[in-house]
Amino acid sequence: MPEPTTVTSTPGGRSVRLEATNPEGCFLGKNVSQKKFESGNADAGFPGFPFADLLFGLDLGNAPVLGAPYPAWRGHLDDVYLRPDMSTLVEWEPGLDSVIGDYWLKDGTPVPLCPRNLVRKMVERLAAHGYTATVAVEIEATVFEESIHEARARGYRDLTPLGGTAGTAYHLAKSKDWVSYMKAVAHRLDEVGIEWDAWSDEDAAGQIELNLAMGDPIKVGDDWARTRQVMREVAFELGHSVTFMAKPTAGYGQASHINISLQRDGANAFHAEHGPSETMLHAIGGLLATLAGTTSIVLPQITSYRRLVDLSGPPVTISWGISNKTTAVRAVVGHPKYSRLEYRLPGADANLYLALAGVLAGIIAGLEHKIDPPEPVSDMAWCMPPGLGIERIPDSITKAAAALDADPLLRELLGDEFVDCWIASRKWEWMQFHTAGGDRYAELSEWESARYFELP
Repeated sequence: MPEPTTVTSTPGGRSVRLEATNPEGCFLGKNVSQKKFESGNADAGFPGFPFADLLFGLDLGNAPVLGAPYPAWRGHLDDVYLRPDMSTLVEWEPGLDSVIGDYWLKDGTPVPLCPRNLVRKMVERLAAHGYTATVAVEIEATVFEESIHEARARGYRDLTPLGGTAGTAYHLAKSKDWVSYMKAVAHRLDEVGIEWDAWSDEDAAGQIELNLAMGDPIKVGDDWARTRQVMREVAFELGHSVTFMAKPTAGYGQASHINISLQRDGANAFHAEHGPSETMLHAIGGLLATLAGTTSIVLPQITSYRRLVDLSGPPVTISWGISNKTTAVRAVVGHPKYSRLEYRLPGADANLYLALAGVLAGIIAGLEHKIDPPEPVSDMAWCMPPGLGIERIPDSITKAAAALDADPLLRELLGDEFVDCWIASRKWEWMQFHTAGGDRYAELSEWESARYFELP
C-alpha cells in the first residue's frame, strides 16, 4: 500500500482542483484553497480530501443505482478520501493548479471501485511477474459548430459537424474552424505537459482522432482524462461542442483503441524474430478468453453496442490476427521496439482506467495460466459465416454483463466487489433505458443523446 501523500507547496496557484474519475468515466473534482491543499486536510484525521461515497452510487442521470450490493463503506453518504498524486500536479491556468488522485477509505485501504486504483492493482501484479506495461490510446471525438448551450437547446440533435462533410478519413479539405480547434487543443496539451503524437480527420463528419504518446498505464490514463477535459474546455471557449459518445449520430461510431506492449529486463517481451513471442501468444490467449466479459467494461453504455455493425470498423468477433484490423486483437510483430497488441474493442465512451484494468487483467490471466490462443484470422473477421468456431462479441449491455458475471478469471483479478457493483450498474442502465424513454429500434434514440452527449 502506498504511503500517505505528503502535500507540499503548489507552483503558485490560488486554488487547486482535485480530480479523479468515477466508474462511469466522468471527470469529477472539487476546488480547494491553496492553504487547505497544503494542509493535506490534516484536520480531518485522514490523509486526503473528503468526497461523499455517492460518487460511486449515482448513474448518469443523477439517480441512485438500486440493486447493487452495498459493502460496509457505502450506503451512509459517508466520506471516502481523495489522496493526491503529487507527480500529477500542474498549473492548469493562471490561478488554478490541478492534481489527480485516488480514492481511499478511512482505514487506509484503496476503494475497490476506484478506477485508478484498479489499474495500479494490475500494474503491481504484472510487476510481480517481472513485467512492465507500456500503453497508448487513440481518442476519437466529434466536434460540432454549435455551442454546448445551443446543442442542449436542440436536445443534442441535428447539429452541424465542424469542418464540413469531407470523408472518409485523413482529408485535409477541412474548413479553418476545424483546424483552429485542433491547433488550440494541441497548444493546450503542450501547456499542461501532455505528450501527443498525432491528430487527424477521422471517418465521420466532424470527427477527429487524437493519439496520445505511449507511457505507463496510470500516466496514460491521467493524460486521457485531462485531454478530454482540454477538448471540452477549448470547444466551449471557441463556441463549439464536442462529444465522446460511442455513436453521436446515426453514422460512424467512435473508439478508444488501446495499444500495449510488455517489457522485461529492458526488452520488448512481445518481440520474437519470427512472429509473436510466447509471451505475446499467452497474452493474446488471455485477452480472447476474457474478451466477452471485458466487453461490459469497455462498452459501458447502451449506445456502445450500436457500434457493433459488420463492415463499419469495430470488431464483432472474438478474434485475433497479425496486422488484421478487422479482428478484436491485432498483433503487430517483427520489430524489437514496435511489436505490440492493439485492443480494438473499447468505445470512446469507455473509462480508460477501467479499460486498461480489464485489458491488463486479460493479459495477466493469459500469462499466469499459459493460455494458448486459437489460430489467427487471416481473412476478414466481419460477416463470418457460422460454424467456424469463432464467437460473436456480446451485442447488448445485458449480454456483456452476463459474460462478465460468468468470467472467473476477471473476478479473481478485478475483485468480486468491483465486478458485482459494475454488473448491477449495467443492469440498472438497461432498466433506465427501457423505462425512461429509450427506443431500442432507433439508430440513436433521443434518450441516449440526452444522457450521453456530455457525459461521460
